[in-house]
Amino acid sequence: MNDTPPEVEEQYRAMLMQRTGEERLIMGCAMRDTARTLVEASLREQNPLATEAEIRKGVFLRFYGHEFDAPTRDKILAAIEHAASQRNNAS
Repeated sequence: MNDTPPEVEEQYRAMLMQRTGEERLIMGCAMRDTARTLVEASLREQNPLATEAEIRKGVFLRFYGHEFDAPTRDKILAAIEHAASQRNNAS
């Protein structure tokens, strides 16, 4: 759905393009950080006892899970779990 008039879209784009590349990068990073924080909060609300590995796997699935076939997705999830166990063993 797009209910924004074309002239408003053009004005918004022009305002964004007036910013430096660095400013636009910072804005993008801030939006990504906010999205990740919201996803993590959602996962913790669904499972307050979730481990850090479960949160990491949930974030991966929400952001990128649809981009991989099942075997590749399973390998990535296993790698996340393995990395978490390595961190726990090092502590």
